[in-house]
Amino acid sequence: MRLALLAAAFCALAVPALAQTSRPEPGPLTIAKQGSFFIGGREVKSDTLSTLPNFDAAGTITVDQMYVRYQAPAGQTGVPITLIHGCCLTGKTWETTPDGRMGWDEYFLRQGHPVYVIDQVWRGRSATDPSTINAVRTGKKPVDQLPTVFSAGHEGAWAIFRFGHQYPQVLPGMRFPLAAQAEFWKQMVADSAANLPTPNPTVPALSELAQKIGGTVLMSHSQSGIYPFQTAALSTQGVAGIISIEPAACPDPTADLGPYKAVPILVLFGDYVDEFPRWAPRLKSCRAFAAAVSAAGGKAEVLALPEIGIKGNSHMLMQDDNSLYIADILLRWIGKNVTATR
Repeated sequence: MRLALLAAAFCALAVPALAQTSRPEPGPLTIAKQGSFFIGGREVKSDTLSTLPNFDAAGTITVDQMYVRYQAPAGQTGVPITLIHGCCLTGKTWETTPDGRMGWDEYFLRQGHPVYVIDQVWRGRSATDPSTINAVRTGKKPVDQLPTVFSAGHEGAWAIFRFGHQYPQVLPGMRFPLAAQAEFWKQMVADSAANLPTPNPTVPALSELAQKIGGTVLMSHSQSGIYPFQTAALSTQGVAGIISIEPAACPDPTADLGPYKAVPILVLFGDYVDEFPRWAPRLKSCRAFAAAVSAAGGKAEVLALPEIGIKGNSHMLMQDDNSLYIADILLRWIGKNVTATR
């Protein structure tokens, strides 16, 4: 019964997403302030910073810091939203779509929300630590200590992002703008997350950021889907809400649910999930987690878009051709469930 009521409520919000229609030009954007900064970081002293003769090998560098770019709209503002990208990507995920449409970072800003976009630690504009690589290169450490670096090829990513079951097949009705796929592939970068401790240093950095902001919705995607939950487990201070988009994992429903009862949670999935062995178990486990939180007195919801009649969405929901309508669903959920200060 609860699932039926939930689906009906979201369906009332989401009907426009059934058919993509053009929107009028939004006009000039007025920004009250914008900037960037770093959260976290630690110093590393090493004698293997370089293998190039013109640069000193010994010295001190700062690593594990998280880059943050922010923009705040003029006038009265809504709850801030922090956007956290997934595997093999950077904060570019949330910016202009591959085919040139408005990204969620700008759209949320235009709807009155301050927006914070991060690059995960060791990704994009957040520095990596090259000292171990150079130590192996110079023979100071054995080869088996060489850090693991992963890059997703176009062919393998095709199925992971659910464009099709295998490259270059396309799922029927799929809404990702494949005509602009070359621009999407340019967004992908090497992933060094396997070299980082658990939790990823991005997690305590997100906790520090949430407290610095004074209350924010942590909106994550894919690999980073678990990070807002890990952040809340450290401290719920500053975590006004969690929106996890197609997370690689949700918390174990038998774990301590205390932190999650204090935070409104929405987990969002797109289409075709049941057709992929990578994704179907993840949706199932997230449903179990949400049910456990709700039973414990919290507010956690899972929304699979086909259940409210929205079909064709890939793993990259924020870039699909109906991305702004999906954004509207999330904004209405925030308006209904999230208060600015927590």
